[in-house]
Amino acid sequence: MAPDSKHRPVYVISVAAELVDMHPQTLRLYERKGLIRPGRSSGKTRLYSERDIEHLREIRRLTQELGVNLAGVEEVMRLQHELDDLQGEFEAEIQRIEGELRGQAQALPSSDGRFDPKDRPVYVISIAAELVDMHPQTLRLYERKQLIRPGRSSGKTRLYSERDIEHLREIRRLTQELGVNLAGVEEIMRLRHELDGARHHLEGNVRRIQDDLTERMTSWRTLPPGAPDDQNRVGYSGGLDEGADEDGADGAAGHDEDDDSAPGQ
Repeated sequence: MAPDSKHRPVYVISVAAELVDMHPQTLRLYERKGLIRPGRSSGKTRLYSERDIEHLREIRRLTQELGVNLAGVEEVMRLQHELDDLQGEFEAEIQRIEGELRGQAQALPSSDGRFDPKDRPVYVISIAAELVDMHPQTLRLYERKQLIRPGRSSGKTRLYSERDIEHLREIRRLTQELGVNLAGVEEIMRLRHELDGARHHLEGNVRRIQDDLTERMTSWRTLPPGAPDDQNRVGYSGGLDEGADEDGADGAAGHDEDDDSAPGQ
């Protein structure tokens, strides 16, 4: 996790509970459910960060304002923690690659894939509905709610990708198996889209840095041995003929002006 001030554990449980207007026992319950992840002091005392406080306020909003049940809250917070971890992984990866650049390490292989086949829109709405065992009208409703974002053909026909199918199956699991209401599903799917976007952004940035590293290292390796020194010598000698030494050059310069062996001079 990035070592910024928002992740620094500073609040004991009584202060954290007061900040979010909850009972300390509620915070312990949320920790057991994995909704929050407070730090610990050397003496094993729970210490909450500003980020933990934000998470607790988000839990309160979901439960009190949106009426999301605990199963839905667990899904939301799991995704939120994934986003936090992904950000930390991104920053760590950037630092690692920058360190390799500074140390002139071996070039990393660049990724060839620029487009994930799972994002290719291929299924019309009737096929997509059949694959996830839903009515096509339900898929249209979920699109209006922005729970899924199908592509469009040139003729404006909805086309669903494998990732859209995965999202629809996840919506069905949340609503039918976990009993999460639509407001909770909206929050969960919003975070899923955000997580997908953040992961794509991470991979794109890492790929660009890897490509830059590969290009730099390839250029460095293809330079001829001693190229900079050779260029310096050419610049210093003024373009002398190969094999000519300083004495030979001086001797040529010292010929008589009427020497017949040098016509046209």
